[in-house]
Amino acid sequence: MTASVAGLLALTACSSDLPEGPPTTSSAPSAVKEEFFNQAEYDRQLSLRDAKPEGPADKPWEQSLQPTMVDTKKYAKPGPYEICFSNASVDNPWRQVGWKTMQVEATLHPEIAKFTVLDAEAKDDKQISDIQQMTSGGCNALIVSPNTTATLTPAVEAACAKGIPVIVFDRGVNTKCPVTFIHPIGGYAFGATAAEFLASKVGQGGKVLALRVLPGVDVLEHRWAAAERILAAKGVQVAGVEFTGNDGAKAKSIVSDYLQRGDINGIWMDDGTAAVPVLEAFEDAGKKLPAISGEDQQQFLDKWKAEGLTAQAPTYPTYQWRTPVIAALKILKGEQVPQEWILPQPVITDQTLDQYRSQGMPPLHYALCGCQQMPGYPDKWK
Repeated sequence: MTASVAGLLALTACSSDLPEGPPTTSSAPSAVKEEFFNQAEYDRQLSLRDAKPEGPADKPWEQSLQPTMVDTKKYAKPGPYEICFSNASVDNPWRQVGWKTMQVEATLHPEIAKFTVLDAEAKDDKQISDIQQMTSGGCNALIVSPNTTATLTPAVEAACAKGIPVIVFDRGVNTKCPVTFIHPIGGYAFGATAAEFLASKVGQGGKVLALRVLPGVDVLEHRWAAAERILAAKGVQVAGVEFTGNDGAKAKSIVSDYLQRGDINGIWMDDGTAAVPVLEAFEDAGKKLPAISGEDQQQFLDKWKAEGLTAQAPTYPTYQWRTPVIAALKILKGEQVPQEWILPQPVITDQTLDQYRSQGMPPLHYALCGCQQMPGYPDKWK
């Protein structure tokens, strides 16, 4: 296996000054950028939460929801194969866990003679160059996790035009030329699930502070677009909407400032990385811990278990990093794959917390890595 992977990058924080005067209490969805809301897709994702997945019960990364299969016989060829992967980045813990999982997945298939990886370091121009380089070489299939949607679309279309099967996952592009697009249900489902939970806990008139990572990222915008509508419909007051840049210290400082103005009953988050620092702000202020939505990150699950939190964890499973490798091999063997490969998106609750929480894993590990039965676990993920 060969790989060219850049060093880990820190996620750039966006500045977000607190508003002057009293916190915002309106929960009307006027603040949502309408270009990030599609009613039909919103309705579809919410309905998919109840859909029964097809595929092996013990391998959710091979399951699919309501798949439409596509014929791939034209791509069939004998192995061994060179599989190429253009990665947007490894600039946050979620991507780091997923990347480790993908590397091990590739080793499970002896028909993969070479796994070539280039890391774009979160730069569009580098990823465009990476894709051009890979499609000019000996790649039998190309996996792409795009850095951004619109800018990478022409590069993906150019790759498709060369007759190489292209598999896109995690983030999408504005073209249907890839053989398959792999992703969990989506941001609307994530944001809606968390908002429904918080509304049920804080009640009508309760105050929820929304903590977001960055503006303008489609999956994150979708999470808030769904949540804002549901909180408004349930009569929940949005005390404020703040960007943290995924910086735990900044998130804690924001929450501390809000607590000086009054009580907060719930915390909605579009990414759970800063959940523990947020809870520490309540502890430092001597306040009752709020109802909170987080993610399947180890430090949050440990805190939840230790403190008996009123919590829920919508997920964006890192096990999806296994699926593109599996898809590439199916395509090269001429087997059918879903045109849109929608993976299950489990939700961790009080009832399932012990099922997902692992002992002895690092604070930034993600429980839904799908890696627990893989060779080298847990050491490779530490």
